[in-house]
This record gives sequence, structure tokens and C-alpha cells, in this order.
Amino acid sequence: MATIDDDLSLIERDVRTLKIEYEQYFGGGRSRPPADTQWRVESLMRRYNERMGELSTGQRFRFNNISQTYAKYQEMWRKKTAQKEGATQAHHFGAAAKAVEAERAARAAMAAQKAAEAATNVVEPPPIDFRAAEAAARVEDVKQTAQAFAMAFSNPEHEREKVYTLYEKLIEARTETGERSTTPSLKDFETFVQHKTKELKEKGGREIEYTVSIEGGRVKLKARVSS
Repeated sequence: MATIDDDLSLIERDVRTLKIEYEQYFGGGRSRPPADTQWRVESLMRRYNERMGELSTGQRFRFNNISQTYAKYQEMWRKKTAQKEGATQAHHFGAAAKAVEAERAARAAMAAQKAAEAATNVVEPPPIDFRAAEAAARVEDVKQTAQAFAMAFSNPEHEREKVYTLYEKLIEARTETGERSTTPSLKDFETFVQHKTKELKEKGGREIEYTVSIEGGRVKLKARVSS
């Protein structure tokens, strides 16, 4: 039978999972909000709100921290959901407005072309500075590559919190770049990190460092022997 501490640990894990699933939803990786996970979290939290008298001082402190964190996330998700729904509604109105604007732009372009053909003095446009454009692109690539997060593991099976954190960073990076490729589940990601760490440790080294970075607008997950 699960103890109070077991249930509190379960609530913490579910809140973390819920955060990841909402990031996937807002990033386009999920078609619907994670209602099932949210129902499970709120059911457990309601149960312990009614059983506060059974909790020790330490357990009440822990539960209050979880409740405050969850309330903060709820407010953030509420605002993002409203923005997402508003953007969807605005898209249909915006499509019609864009069509009208495109027609106006086409007429204006045709008039400008006729005026240019009638003009006797044609002014050549200034040459494009390709070197400046390439330099700007290199600066942007450096900025994107600099956004990296690194974490080292020695035994992922006993470092689940660190695995969760690394997974969160991967989801956040994919959300930031708008990638639509299939995102692994948390369970599959844990399995991958465990196997990859074991594989690299067999080649030497006590710790394996994983890095999440954005390079050229794409998310990269890399692993290397750190020591």
C-alpha cells in the first residue's frame, strides 16, 4: 500500500510530466491538452487537501510547496491556452484580411510597373552586400549555438530527477524552434539515456555529459565522455 510520502512523490512526478505535456501541446506536438494527467494530479491533491490533519509537519510543508508550484503552472497554462485559442480564431479572420491586402498589393505593383516602363530614366538598385548578409547569418548561428544546456550522468537509473530536467530542456528547445518531428515519450527518453550512458562508459570515463543546443535553427542532443 502506498504511503503518504509515496503519494507526494507521485504528485511531484505527475506535475513535472504535466508540465512537459503542456509544453508539447503549446509547441504543436500534441493535438489536445493533457486532460488525463491533469485529472490525476488534481484528484490526488484534493485527497490530501482533505487529509491535512494526517500529515506530519514535514509532509505538510512538502505538499504546500507542490501546491504552490502547481498553482503557478496552472495560471501560466491558462494564459497560454487563451493565447493559443485566440490565435486560432484570429487566423480565420486574418486569412480574409490577408487576401484583400494581397489583392491591393498586386494592383499597386502593377501600377508601379507601368510607371517604371513609362519613365525614361531608370535608376539601378544599389548592389546587395552579400558579405554583410553572410556575416549577419554567422552571428545569428553563433547566437543559436550558444543556447546550450549541459548535464552529466554517472548512473541515470538512480538520477531520474536529472533525466527529467534534461528531457524538459529538450522539449523547451523543440518548442522554441517550432520543430514538429516526433518527440519521444519520457519513458523512451529515460531508456535511451540509460543505454547510451552505459555504452559510452564502457569506452572509458566515469561520467557522460549530455548537451541540448540549438544549431542552425535545429535542436541537437549530444552525448560525450566528460571524465
